[in-house]
Amino acid sequence: MIPRPSPASPARDSRGWCVAAACALEASAPKPGNVHPLAEFPDLSHAELVAAGAAIAPALEAAPHTRLGATILAAVSASRRVTRSNANLGIVLAVAPLAAVPAATEPSPAAVSAVLAALGPADARDCWDALALARPGGMGARSRFDVSGPPPADLLAAMHEAADHDQIARLWARGYAPLFTGLVADLECELAAGHTLGDAIVRGFLGQLAREPDSLIARKHGRAVAEVVSTRAARALAERGGAWRDAALRLERDLWSGSGLPGFVPPPGGVRPGAVNPGTTADLVAAALYVLLVTGRLEALVGDEPALHARAVPR
Repeated sequence: MIPRPSPASPARDSRGWCVAAACALEASAPKPGNVHPLAEFPDLSHAELVAAGAAIAPALEAAPHTRLGATILAAVSASRRVTRSNANLGIVLAVAPLAAVPAATEPSPAAVSAVLAALGPADARDCWDALALARPGGMGARSRFDVSGPPPADLLAAMHEAADHDQIARLWARGYAPLFTGLVADLECELAAGHTLGDAIVRGFLGQLAREPDSLIARKHGRAVAEVVSTRAARALAERGGAWRDAALRLERDLWSGSGLPGFVPPPGGVRPGAVNPGTTADLVAAALYVLLVTGRLEALVGDEPALHARAVPR
């Protein structure tokens, strides 16, 4: 369900509301390997993902008038109060610069680049505090800008340093152009082709996986496994007619079990549900949906309807 606005929540169609709606839409599409209404991790359910999206809405609503680091820390703190685990750190990091563009300004690569150019040491400190609070898994140790160490003086420099192994850091480093020319454009094309919103989201997700191996999978399981998943995603999209859905379901089964993925090594203690999670790709989907919602190119309908009850707005 898309959270209904409450008296304390951002108003309909505002930035905060669009964040909550984007999170609900992303979480409700049956994307292979991710949490959705029919699949959950031991420490994260679909309901928690939707609740986390609603929780971060006020912080993102205030983003144009707040330092970016403070926005990120406030959003992660709010999310942690309503979930058992790191539910949406990646979404916060991906969406916050988009939400922080000046009031009455549509998000664009140029507008986001201007936000990122204004970062200072206080933003780095707040962002590092948010990372410590979220406790993301699979980060590994780095010789410079390690998240377990002191914050950098230059947050954008740290993102440049991490760009080779983290897709969201790469977005920051490249001024968000890949999001607009990639997933935002993909989702619009899928909707224009007549796909339902649910199918368009899954197909956009598969297209992003095919274009770029998921960095969370690569960090946790190695680049080779991430590339296998990308190849499988590309093959699924290449299937004719409705056969792509069957291929996506087979990929879903293999991601959840870890089977059928050459190079996958079960972790100590055995495989748990959601063994291989393309989580960063899901975060990028949420960011792309936010862009479409906040610019009026997609309208989410509120009420007693499934979260995927939405429509594309003709341009």
